[in-house]
Amino acid sequence: MKKLFTNYNFDFDKNERKLLATFCKQTLKQTEGDSKFFAESKAFNSILDKLKSNSDPVKLTKDERIRLEHQLSENVKFLKKESGKSWFIKKFLYRSMIKQYDNILNKHFKN
Repeated sequence: MKKLFTNYNFDFDKNERKLLATFCKQTLKQTEGDSKFFAESKAFNSILDKLKSNSDPVKLTKDERIRLEHQLSENVKFLKKESGKSWFIKKFLYRSMIKQYDNILNKHFKN
């Protein structure tokens, strides 16, 4: 049976907040100049503001949650693909990033 209501409140710890804030800033740098990504920029600006506000449960809208989950999962796919082609040091850095992003996805976004 399908759930009727989904909870969009997230309890991120300090490290997850910092990692997601950095991720949002990175995404904003990539999408801010292009008018095609206006909705994306708006959503990530809102997410970044909510992460910086230090309110204990971070309350996201459905659109923000979907965009954040999609970008995180796409980033994990990209990093896994790149880590296969890279050398030792880069692979070591990618591995830790992949692990952190996977932990956030599994803990907060996967049902």
